[in-house]
Amino acid sequence: MPYEFDSAAMYRMPAHFGPRTGPRRGPAGERFACQDNPRSEQYAIRFLTDSDKLAALLPPGFSLHDEPVVTLSATYMSEIEWLAGRGYNTLGLTFRARYQGQVDDAAGNFLTVLWENLADPIITGREELGYAKIYCELPMPTVLRGEHRISASWLGFRFLELRIGGLQPASPPSPAQSLPSLHYKYMPRTGEWGVADVAYATMTPAEAPNRRIIKFAIGTGSFAFRRPRWEDMPTQFNIVNALADLPVIELRDASLMVSIGGKDLRDTRILR
Repeated sequence: MPYEFDSAAMYRMPAHFGPRTGPRRGPAGERFACQDNPRSEQYAIRFLTDSDKLAALLPPGFSLHDEPVVTLSATYMSEIEWLAGRGYNTLGLTFRARYQGQVDDAAGNFLTVLWENLADPIITGREELGYAKIYCELPMPTVLRGEHRISASWLGFRFLELRIGGLQPASPPSPAQSLPSLHYKYMPRTGEWGVADVAYATMTPAEAPNRRIIKFAIGTGSFAFRRPRWEDMPTQFNIVNALADLPVIELRDASLMVSIGGKDLRDTRILR
């Protein structure tokens, strides 16, 4: 007898084994409080770039909002409850954008791409939230004489290096300064490859009442993309090259933020 879906549960492929555990569902169907986890260490570099090149990365319904300033951030998370105490790392590129739909009008930080080094958060984030997640290798930073060195690779091809140094303690941004994150969920329709099965904007509100910033510092930074050929990164070369095409008109600040706690992102919703 075929199984039936429970409308109150959460499923992902393969659905044949029942509701799935993940960031938004524990082994007994419970939610994770995210009060004392994860522990996050985030490095970020901001730079001013060309507005036309940035606007070309926006999907339908979106426009640039405010200055064309890009934030390139690498985050290293540990002690994650939904991974039974394990962790993973991320690398993302965002800039401020505005979505204007038939119902919603929202401004926030638009996520162009989020690399992660573990399949589980990639799959759950893509399918459940609409985050543009893909895989890469993200080893822990090295630190030499106060300079933090960060790298990202795909199957051994190093496509990005960041350096952040001269860090000095500073006042962390207040929760009121935080913005929602904006995303565009796209899934192709099987057998109709130019047709979308799913194509819509999503938004995650900025509020994260359980997050506590325990360290914040400002410094200087630099970064460099290494342009891949198709042979180097067959499924991602165009992504990296598009980001490498963004001119650095002016480097802004670099920062390090260490925090504890967060949320399960269940408050993410479709923008209409």
